[in-house]
Amino acid sequence: MSTTPPPQALTDDSRPGTAERTWDDGAFGWLRALGPRGRRAFTGAFGGYALDSYDYFTLPLSMVALSAYFGLSSGQTGLFTTVTLVVSAIGGALAGVLADRVGRVKALMVTVITYAVFTVACGFAPNYETLLVFRALQGLGFGGEWAVGAILVAEYASAKHRGRTLGAIQSSWAVGWGMAVIAYTIIFSVAGDDLAWRIMFWTGALPALLVIWLRRSVHDAPEAAAAREQSAQKGSFTAIFKPGLLRVTIFAGLLSTGVQGGYYTLATWVPAYLKSERDLSVVGTGGYLTFLISGAFIGYLTGGYLTDKLGRRRNIWLFALLSALCILAYANIPSGANTLLLVLGFPLGFCMSAIFSGFGSYLSELYPTAVRGTGQGFTYNTGRAVGAVFPTTVGFLADSWGIGGALVFGAIGYGIAALALLGLPETRGKELV
Repeated sequence: MSTTPPPQALTDDSRPGTAERTWDDGAFGWLRALGPRGRRAFTGAFGGYALDSYDYFTLPLSMVALSAYFGLSSGQTGLFTTVTLVVSAIGGALAGVLADRVGRVKALMVTVITYAVFTVACGFAPNYETLLVFRALQGLGFGGEWAVGAILVAEYASAKHRGRTLGAIQSSWAVGWGMAVIAYTIIFSVAGDDLAWRIMFWTGALPALLVIWLRRSVHDAPEAAAAREQSAQKGSFTAIFKPGLLRVTIFAGLLSTGVQGGYYTLATWVPAYLKSERDLSVVGTGGYLTFLISGAFIGYLTGGYLTDKLGRRRNIWLFALLSALCILAYANIPSGANTLLLVLGFPLGFCMSAIFSGFGSYLSELYPTAVRGTGQGFTYNTGRAVGAVFPTTVGFLADSWGIGGALVFGAIGYGIAALALLGLPETRGKELV
């Protein structure tokens, strides 16, 4: 039997996935299966999340310069991350409701504009307090972008390929992280630290270009949009706390707390750890982060594949264990063994990213269409806010324990994530509409 798709299969703009096709197999079958509109949605969500990552990492990469400029303690610098993540919970929950009420694409545009505007504003901050406020407001957009973009693409993706499709979206975080490291290396090499951190924030205006393209080219998945419009409870917070969804909401929030507590501990403090405790230069720090980011990119793609093969829960369990072990090893490398630090950065980045690959598909599959944005936005971002306690704890303990010693709190987060899975079902193969 020929595996060549019929002509209409390649031009159909409806959401694929309601019937399996032989032509959607292969390395890029997941991308072909999205259809033309789905691929445009994928591009928009990929770009939005990459630029979200870029804007987020302007702060951790500038942390040492900011501390010196404003005369901050480790606890005060850690508070930047905590405020960003706590406010992001509010932004994410509101963006989820907005996505259910006005549509995925419109909500995505709002989140991108918000995080871009306030990232640029951070570069004009005259003092610590103002910068803290601007960073908090940046969190409003930062919190909503991933959840909205993930749902937009999940509703186009087939059940067969949803894990790897959303894993590919997650990989854009590593792309944005890499862009930020390149910008950091160039800007801090040519400008003094007092000006360089401001320039880093000003480059956060880039996402404005994406919004123009989103408005013209991207649309919600038709079947999902129709199902959402027909529901009387779309965008309802109370619905995700009713008996049918209460257990899911509690344990999904706990899962998000553990994974993000571990992740943001590393994302916030590894650059400062490399520069302050391992005595690496700006260029040296960028080189070491390259290994970490390369591992992260491959981890996202690999984790997406495994979440379809192993199932959502098994993939998260596997990488929760491996991530915890990698943190403990990375934080206890002897002084002077920087080559080992370089090598271990790759598996660390790989594991802490592979665990995220299943999140977009898993959280989307746990909720019905009418409250998918609300449920995913709330649980993911509540986890992000509560998980913010971890990097703050590291900040306050860093003065006495050292950053490396305090990083072990990240491993505790992954333990919490593993336990949370005991209260959640497996959803691999579930159709969304």
